[in-house]
Amino acid sequence: MYRRYGKRLLDLMIVIPALIVLAPVMALIAILVRINLGPGIFFRQQRPGLYGRPFTMLKFRTMTNACDAQGNLLPDEQRLTRFGRFLRSTSLDELPELFCVLRGEMSLVGPRPLLMQYLDRYTPEQRRRHEVLPGITGLAQINGRNALSWDAKFAYDVYYVDHLSLWLDLKILALTCWKVLQREGISQPGHATAEEFRGSPPRIPPSPIQPESPL
Repeated sequence: MYRRYGKRLLDLMIVIPALIVLAPVMALIAILVRINLGPGIFFRQQRPGLYGRPFTMLKFRTMTNACDAQGNLLPDEQRLTRFGRFLRSTSLDELPELFCVLRGEMSLVGPRPLLMQYLDRYTPEQRRRHEVLPGITGLAQINGRNALSWDAKFAYDVYYVDHLSLWLDLKILALTCWKVLQREGISQPGHATAEEFRGSPPRIPPSPIQPESPL
């Protein structure tokens, strides 16, 4: 019952008041993004949602549009400004995703929406992360975020799919607030966020990671 109806109700009960309360904050951030990073306030990108269906994810921009002599965008690490790092470390860049939750394309809690090109690189077990709506936060985010290995992230995602409940969602939301204040696991060393997922090597025998105590 919660999976089919209650989860959506919980999202709306939290997101609608949050958008009203946070409207002045989001307006201020939009102005600062325009001043610090130039034209284009939002970062829009297609991401896979429920069952891998694409949707447009919305975030505040954290990078400039700086290009090299040939007109190609510079690497992320070179375009990520001090202001952008602040937005990421405080997770303020994620606030526009609340509109995705309002539209029913995301949930407050669920596996993070990754890149479309990753879809063909998942194992059948990893692909199960798309059996629920993607989320703004999730088990991987409160257990290491981008500091985790890809295998560990996917293990947490699948664990969430199998154990989704109101109590688990409430605990994840509460722990997310604490993790945001700690500003841990924002990125992997040498990367603006995390290294590209290129697929998991075959294992003999296959033994997916099963987190013993995700909370």
